[in-house]
Amino acid sequence: MSGPGHAVIVGAGSGLSASLARALAARGHGLTLAARDSGKLADLAAATGARLVDMDGSDPAAMAALFDNLPDVPRVAIYNPSARVRGPITELDPETVRRAVEVTAFGAFLMGQAAARAMLAADPRGGTIVFTGASAGIKGFPGSAAFAMGKFAQRGLAQSMSRELHPLGVHVAWVNIDGGIANPDRPGRQDPGDDQMLNPDEIATAYLHLIDQPRSTWSSELTLRPWLEPF
Repeated sequence: MSGPGHAVIVGAGSGLSASLARALAARGHGLTLAARDSGKLADLAAATGARLVDMDGSDPAAMAALFDNLPDVPRVAIYNPSARVRGPITELDPETVRRAVEVTAFGAFLMGQAAARAMLAADPRGGTIVFTGASAGIKGFPGSAAFAMGKFAQRGLAQSMSRELHPLGVHVAWVNIDGGIANPDRPGRQDPGDDQMLNPDEIATAYLHLIDQPRSTWSSELTLRPWLEPF
């Protein structure tokens, strides 16, 4: 491929997505950041030169329009949205659970499909698709059924896509973020400086490693956790 190409981040916000945007822009990627309320990303867009798109990641028409209207071929596509619904299984509202699974899993499918189509149609074809997962995709925790459903489905999607698309030149990976991500804009998420939370800039560096992997050693899954995080 000539040059780093365009990068798309769906579900962009002030935490990990912002670190990813800055890291990708620093190495020359054009950027499109998609979010429900992209107005909150104005400063980030100004700093990175990113295009902003308002959209719901679980809306098929919106996802199709996002990729149809990109200014360049996408070479990187990252899906970050997820939805948590906490509570005993006997008390969960079915419609709230349905919506959570749509955001976490169905939206991931929509982005994966649209990105794969664009990358396979490109000349030369190829690119990297990354889904931001969680330990809930490895083990379901009590009171977190909806999140486990979404993340297990997302992980299964990534496994299937990697087996299908790797031989065609498209790298697919699911990243298990096993711990809390520090975010100065969120109460309780400020990193106390003792490595109890994942540093979003360092997560972004790990994503760049995935994007740069030689195809003879492509990873389909990656687990990231602070050294103090219990297994």
